[in-house]
Amino acid sequence: MPTTTEFLTPVLVLVAWTLVMWIWMYATRIPAMKEAGIDPQDAAYPGTWAHRLRRPSVRSIADNYNHLHEQPTIFYALMFFAALTGGVDALALKLAWAYAILRVVHSLVQATLNRVIVRFSVFAVGSLVLMIFTVRELLRVLG
Repeated sequence: MPTTTEFLTPVLVLVAWTLVMWIWMYATRIPAMKEAGIDPQDAAYPGTWAHRLRRPSVRSIADNYNHLHEQPTIFYALMFFAALTGGVDALALKLAWAYAILRVVHSLVQATLNRVIVRFSVFAVGSLVLMIFTVRELLRVLG
């Protein structure tokens, strides 16, 4: 049986990855804004300048950073729920690592080649892992 620290390590990894994407976002966005002649004062209103960026990948990186604040919040809640209520076991740990790794892969796909079918496939598999984990927890607690 994994320790609580071992079990929650995928959470820490995904949080760290989100911060990597934040750095990547600004490392590409600021130069792209300068290149496109965008006034930093306009930055508060992305609709007024985002379409002017000459490199669409800059937008993809920013979109992915935002995506890491959407579905993964369910993962974080589920992980802490499982850790606090006795749901820590080897299968839960495997599901957690699978989800965290799939989110990193999703980020890399979106931020680089950004092929929608590939990105969607990775997202769908990650969502399925999250659903399996959730149903498993529901059955454990309510069943």
